[in-house]
Amino acid sequence: MIVVLALLGVLVMAAQPLQELALRRAQEAALRQALREIRGAIDEHRSAVLQRRVAAGPGGTPYPPNLQSLVQGVPVLDAQGQPSSAQRLYLLRRLPRDPFADPALPAHESWGLRASTSPPDAPQPGADVFDVYSRSALAALDGSRYAQW
Repeated sequence: MIVVLALLGVLVMAAQPLQELALRRAQEAALRQALREIRGAIDEHRSAVLQRRVAAGPGGTPYPPNLQSLVQGVPVLDAQGQPSSAQRLYLLRRLPRDPFADPALPAHESWGLRASTSPPDAPQPGADVFDVYSRSALAALDGSRYAQW
């Protein structure tokens, strides 16, 4: 009986690192998917502005003013170029959250934001949302930083 319990203890201790590795891989896959969804919605917003389906953002930028507008919808322009109160263009059903962020944060606050006027090596928020990134300081399993994905 003692030998069996000792063997079970060794197996559990051996399986724990594998479980942590599987959890990290799942979080990385969720981060990749979330970044793909948000960046795709930002690109769709830009395309809609360039096609004159929705109004340009602050200062004439084709990018959305914030992440919430991708979920809440953007007013569609009518034939005269005026925003319609009846029609909205919804680009996301819900805003995905950063899987490495504090779970207490709302989804829109879990991401780092880069404005179109900020340089790629020093992203800063601004009047629009050009890109998003993870605020996590952790390194990925491949050695890269999540914030650089």
